Amino acid sequence: MPTFLYDALDKSGNRQKGQIDANSSEEAIQRIKLQGYFPTSVREQRAKKVKGAGGEGGKKVAKKKPARRGGVFKVKQKHLTTFTRQLSTLQDAGLPLLRSLQILESQQKPGLMKSVLGGVVEEVEGGSSLSDSMGKFPKAFNPLYCKMVAAGEIGGVLDVILQRLAEFMEKAERLKRRVKGALIYPITVVIVAILIVTGMMYFIIPQFKDIFNEFEIELPAITAGLINVSSWVAGNYPTKDAMYIPGWVYVMFSPLIIFILYKLARKTKPGRALLDKMFMHAPLFGKLIRKTSVARFTRTLGTLISAGVPILEAITITKETSGNYVFEKALGKVHDSIREGESFAAPLREAKVCDALVVNMIDVGEETGDMDTMLLKIADNYDEEVDVAVGSLISLIEPLLIVFLGGIVGTIVVAMFMPLVKMIEDLQK
Repeated sequence: MPTFLYDALDKSGNRQKGQIDANSSEEAIQRIKLQGYFPTSVREQRAKKVKGAGGEGGKKVAKKKPARRGGVFKVKQKHLTTFTRQLSTLQDAGLPLLRSLQILESQQKPGLMKSVLGGVVEEVEGGSSLSDSMGKFPKAFNPLYCKMVAAGEIGGVLDVILQRLAEFMEKAERLKRRVKGALIYPITVVIVAILIVTGMMYFIIPQFKDIFNEFEIELPAITAGLINVSSWVAGNYPTKDAMYIPGWVYVMFSPLIIFILYKLARKTKPGRALLDKMFMHAPLFGKLIRKTSVARFTRTLGTLISAGVPILEAITITKETSGNYVFEKALGKVHDSIREGESFAAPLREAKVCDALVVNMIDVGEETGDMDTMLLKIADNYDEEVDVAVGSLISLIEPLLIVFLGGIVGTIVVAMFMPLVKMIEDLQK
């Protein structure tokens, strides 16, 4: 009788490992459940090969190439969503899992996704479950994806789970595109404005400076200040040491430096905490970021619970994939509260990261036993609110940018023409 190795969770959410004898993986799952555990991974123990027994006449069997892990780059979400949708369709049609994976691998164009699927096929051929095989390629399949696939394998509803995963990723990608779309316009306008103003400071203002020096005009404070800024940008200061760097270098490379510092700060816990709190309370964008974070965490958690993942593990996965330190901390308190037998809503209410309506809906879902349904309704509602917030933000940003750019250009024009007017008046006397 085959022996199966399993990972499971007990009623308290503690991880349990062991082995059990059964005729099939389905029978092993049922026996594990009878012990009061929720299996998260069940795989048959491979028999140890006797030395020299492989192949004819004791010939050595060629070693299988190690599975490719996908390098340092991540698989594009678009490719992963398409693969998930196609795999769901093939499983629903009744094709064997290995055959489905081989078909999808052969259809892929050469690249990272094809390499990852090749590795998954090798692992499944070697006897590993689909979820375990995918877990070895974290650049393509995150913990959320792997845990949902594991729940589908254990429950025998892999095609349904894959369909839910595809829908989840499509909605998450749609939400991300909305937010990015709201940011592209103002960022592009600001960058173009910086380039134009820098060009004026470098090429045009110095010519006015020469004219003013030639006529020995007494400059107003605003004009003198603008000329000093222009001299710094163009590097036209009369006295400067060998280490002097023109201002335009700072202007050109400061976005890159800020981006690198941002990425480094995100890698540290204090940096992530500071940045996420700052963004959530930022004017204009703070409200949009909060709504996006609520939509993301409720959809993730609701999808996991509806797939049959235990609540404690679902909260842990949601916390790890939330992408926001404030929500990670709040979900950590929720996890501890549920582990101690208390409610979901109370620590979320104390954290004050969600609106009262969200907390009350979660409280109702907890009482009625329809937590997953309630969470998905919250996510759908907040997706619509994000749409409205994005539209309002774009409508508000456009006039603000016009006023901002008009102020800059107007200041430059006034600063340059004030001495010219005075010079004309002096010539007429």
